[in-house]
Amino acid sequence: MTPADLSAAIVRILESLQAQGKLGAADLPTEVVIERPKNREHGDWATNAAMQLAGRFGMNPRAFAELVAGELSQVDGIAKVDIAGPGFINLTLDAAAAGELVKTIVEAGASFGRGVAMAGVKMNLEFVSANPTGPIHLGGTRWAAVGDALARVFEAQGADVTREYYFNDHGAQIDRFARSLLARARGLDAPEDGYGGAYIQDIADRVLAGTAEDILALDDAEAQEAFRAAGVELMFEEIRISLHDFGVDFDVFFHENSLYESGAVDRAIARLKELGHMFEAEGALWLRTSTFGDDRDRVVIKSDGDAAYIAGDLAYYLDKRSRGFDQCIYMLGADHHGYVPRMMAMCAAFGDEPGKNLEILIGQMVNLVKDGTPVRMSKRAGTVVTMEDLVDAVGVDAARYALSRSSINQSLDIDLDQLTKKTNDNPVFYVQYAHARTQQVANNAASLGVDRSEFSPDLLSHASEGELIAKLTEFPRVLGQAAEFREPHRVARHLEEVAGAYHRWYDNCRVTPLSGGEVTTLHRTRLWLNDATGVVLRNGLSLLGVSAPERM
Repeated sequence: MTPADLSAAIVRILESLQAQGKLGAADLPTEVVIERPKNREHGDWATNAAMQLAGRFGMNPRAFAELVAGELSQVDGIAKVDIAGPGFINLTLDAAAAGELVKTIVEAGASFGRGVAMAGVKMNLEFVSANPTGPIHLGGTRWAAVGDALARVFEAQGADVTREYYFNDHGAQIDRFARSLLARARGLDAPEDGYGGAYIQDIADRVLAGTAEDILALDDAEAQEAFRAAGVELMFEEIRISLHDFGVDFDVFFHENSLYESGAVDRAIARLKELGHMFEAEGALWLRTSTFGDDRDRVVIKSDGDAAYIAGDLAYYLDKRSRGFDQCIYMLGADHHGYVPRMMAMCAAFGDEPGKNLEILIGQMVNLVKDGTPVRMSKRAGTVVTMEDLVDAVGVDAARYALSRSSINQSLDIDLDQLTKKTNDNPVFYVQYAHARTQQVANNAASLGVDRSEFSPDLLSHASEGELIAKLTEFPRVLGQAAEFREPHRVARHLEEVAGAYHRWYDNCRVTPLSGGEVTTLHRTRLWLNDATGVVLRNGLSLLGVSAPERM
């Protein structure tokens, strides 16, 4: 019996009580919150529904709880119902009802935990979007891990997700990149406002090697354009390869420059003029964003005729909506925090709903630490630590897991020493080892003739079995919350709880008989529980883009 089953049972009870005239005519909920009590002595599950709902029916929470509890005690699978404090309802399941889910998990396999809460939602998820002027730094690497995990979580809830990467290949930073390449190709130092690092020399050399004509003989403007065109494409390719090797592939690579070449900027401005939100002042064209909560209006076309940065934002958002996306989620770095109000104002100016049609997630900084000291320098990039630096140090699995297991609202220090340990202090090792152990137990069981030909969930009565089953039961709810709150780290933290419960169960309960012993129904039933744990760990790691090894 899952939390969803218990929620549905309470809703049915409320409907019945209302039909009998024991509750007033107030609206009934479609679901109630079921949670694990902090103190397991209080039962397997608990709900504060009485305190949440009693007021709308003009009742005292305690009296409301007693009314519901009397009906719950008659539900099959519920062994005990207690009322605590002002109206908490605590539920204890009988062993068979709790254990029955184990078989459900094994039979569901890869589909266990998935839901339909986001079915029918067409979503555009844009993340990483690093400038094509250098390798992906740690902030972008965090977004690669978190963004891809979030996309997987959304898809597990039924959403149609398009992963999109926005290449900023238009503007001053690309000009600085081209000038830096040209300078290094000519044996000169990079411009004062240019880009350094060994990768600039690498790209410059590759541009020269891949060009038939002597581009260094061209005048400065032509040479710079040649290095811009070829250098940006080479940098794009490096970024794509790095992301692919990190397990992240995008459905769309959108080029900022295309917005200007295709007339999308002009179309966005025309649309906002039709809606009455554009005005001219001081020789410039402005968007009246202050009408929609921004602290001031924004220049879209400057007095010299050049487009301001927001012009591309307007065109890009409208382009996404014209492609049929219901929700557009932008994942941006900490330095974009002040950018949010104008983006939300832009959304509202187009007639959309901020927070629904447009969401912006802001991620905080990442630091590497080794031997207790921050790692500040990359051999290749010169001034920043890159995705390749992290992967070279700890591997893809450890990097993705470490970057995904913390809230994006927190700055993150990654301890390289910890992530290279093969001990329980290393969270990714802890979870992966638990999965490998489930596979080893299954292999040992098979060699001793223990199979899943019998299943008696009432035999799963050991305290450690109850704890493990409860953790497995919560997996679908955790996935739903991870999607709802845009927090894939919930999945990682839950997997660590599952792994801990499994290791404790392993220490207390045998799946195989002692040497020469008889295989019993209990052994076979415990094999179901072992395999159900493997399913949950495997499914959860897959959502994080992390492998589930069979041996370690």
